[in-house]
Parts: sequence; C-alpha cells; structure tokens
Amino acid sequence: MEENATYQIETETEKNTVDTHTPTNRRTFLGWLLGLGTVTVGGFLSVPLFKFALHPLTETTTETAWSDLGNADEFASINGPKKAVITVNQTDGWRKVVQEKSVYVIKGADDKLKVISSICPHLGCSVRYNDADKKFACPCHKGVFENDGKLVSGPPPRGLDELDSRIADGKLQVRYQSFRQLVPTKEVIA
Repeated sequence: MEENATYQIETETEKNTVDTHTPTNRRTFLGWLLGLGTVTVGGFLSVPLFKFALHPLTETTTETAWSDLGNADEFASINGPKKAVITVNQTDGWRKVVQEKSVYVIKGADDKLKVISSICPHLGCSVRYNDADKKFACPCHKGVFENDGKLVSGPPPRGLDELDSRIADGKLQVRYQSFRQLVPTKEVIA
C-alpha cells in the first residue's frame, strides 16, 4: 500500500512538471501573431499622425521675394515719407497667399532711400503719417514716431521697423517681413 501511495505521488509530480512546460500550441502562436500584426498596423497608422504633429516644426515658409515699389528716380525727390503699396506672394505649405501691404519710403540722413513698415510694433495697428505734425501716429494706443520711424512717445517698445530694400535695374525693391510685437528688439517672424 505504501508502494501505491509513493507511485501516486510520483505520477502526480510528473504530471505537474509536464503541465508547467506545455509546448507552444496553435492558440499561443495565433495570439502572438495577432499581437505582432496589431503593433505593426498601429505603427504604420501612427506615422501620418506624427508627421502632422511635427510638420510645423520641420517646415518653413518660402522666403518672401523682392517686390517693386517703382522707379528709384520717382522717390529721389521726396521730402517726407511717401506711402506705397506692394503685393507680397508667399507659399506656406500647400497654400499660396497673396497680400497687399503698405510701406513708407523715407530718405535717411545720408540721402539714401529706406523703406519702413507701416505696422506699429506695439500691437500691430497700421500707423499713418500726419503731414501737419511731420510724425507717424498709431491710432490704437497713441504711439508717436518721428518721420524717420524713431519712437517719440507711447507704449510701443521700439521704433518702426526698417525693411530690407535695394535698387535693382533702376527700381526700388523691398523684401517685406513681419516682426514680433511687444518686444524691444526687431525679431523676424515671417
């Protein structure tokens, strides 16, 4: 009887060891295959989401081209700021943007032509030149600028921004840019 009990214990122990080391069966294999397929499909589907989320960080807009303001001879005899309107073409991703922007042409201390933005560096309002006062004035928050764009008074943190300009083939050209507002330094944003 003792022999039978020992035999039963040994067979139960063998069964337990056999059960813990079950070979890979069809169900386990299909489970692993399904999990691997799910991860692969999820990875492929997440690529466009990551590209969409990171696109603004990796792409830049096209550089703004030079715009003609007119013949340089027309501006040679100006005594004060002269307003001009330019057309700015810019491609941003798949969008093509065409805008009209106002600028002022002035003469510098060395009689060279300069172009300044008509946008107030405070909150982006359009400034106007007042012939009677010989100053630029911002209608929004009472910013006042000299006729060369230097800040006189008001809340703007700096004077009007000078734009890149050149004379090419007898024409005055300007490259229009937008600058960050509410900061004391001129920082290009677009």
